[in-house]
Amino acid sequence: METPEKQLAASRTKTSTDGGMPNAPAGDLINYTFPKARLRQCMSDASRTPLLLVACGSFSPITYLHLRMFEMAADYAKYNSEFEVIGGYLSPVSDAYRKAGLANAEHRVAMARIATEQSSKWLDVDPWEAIQKEYQPTAVVLDHFEHEINEVQRGIATGDGERKAVRIVLLAGADLIQTMSTPGVWSQKDLDHILGKYGVFIVERTGTDIDDALATLTPWRHNIWVIQQLIQNDVSSTKIRLFLKREMSVRYLVPAPVIKYIEEHGLYEDDGASSSIHEKGKDVQAKRTTGTSTSS
Repeated sequence: METPEKQLAASRTKTSTDGGMPNAPAGDLINYTFPKARLRQCMSDASRTPLLLVACGSFSPITYLHLRMFEMAADYAKYNSEFEVIGGYLSPVSDAYRKAGLANAEHRVAMARIATEQSSKWLDVDPWEAIQKEYQPTAVVLDHFEHEINEVQRGIATGDGERKAVRIVLLAGADLIQTMSTPGVWSQKDLDHILGKYGVFIVERTGTDIDDALATLTPWRHNIWVIQQLIQNDVSSTKIRLFLKREMSVRYLVPAPVIKYIEEHGLYEDDGASSSIHEKGKDVQAKRTTGTSTSS
């Protein structure tokens, strides 16, 4: 099996030769470049550790909870850690993931961009994973951010003439940590690469037993930060797709511009989104053999 580093190198070569988003509008990412317009270029407090939050997932479609997770993580980092958040990225999975209810990558990236551009000053969307013709494991995606931030850009300026390496951390819901604690779903190698090298900010979700999941992940507990949801929100893309299929309102669950985009492009009208949680779990297990992070 190839290491994440080798897979990343191969994917980077393919990206440079294959160009941008398949079927993308003219002029839109014909040649991939890392988006950094919203990335902080200088720290406010050089005594802290710069932190970049990365959420991998389907985002089909993106919801307010996806966006809210970043805000909760930023608050947690500010008040409960020595981190200073310098940016946040959503990384939509490629079409090679082949999940039920998965809209084309072009649409999912567009919806994520619409949501972040109109509701946030610091969140951005990186299409690198989405434009890949082959499925990219979570470990490889995190390596991609490590390369772009700490190798290409040489970290971040501290304000005193120095530069600091940025800590790349995965941001995910509690359902991810539950799959990581399930025997046979993730390989030990992938767990060590993701949790050992990078770490994860986990946002609690209703119905997920965090303590039981963490009990089996003791070797990496120091790299797992659990964020409590003070205001419970269990909205998911799966539920949104089901509502849309039934022609029910999703207003105030999904950003209004995203709803408009969905209506204009006729998305999720009949996409098999009624799959059960059990079926979703089986899908996650099948994909975990190569290691990904899903955000339904």
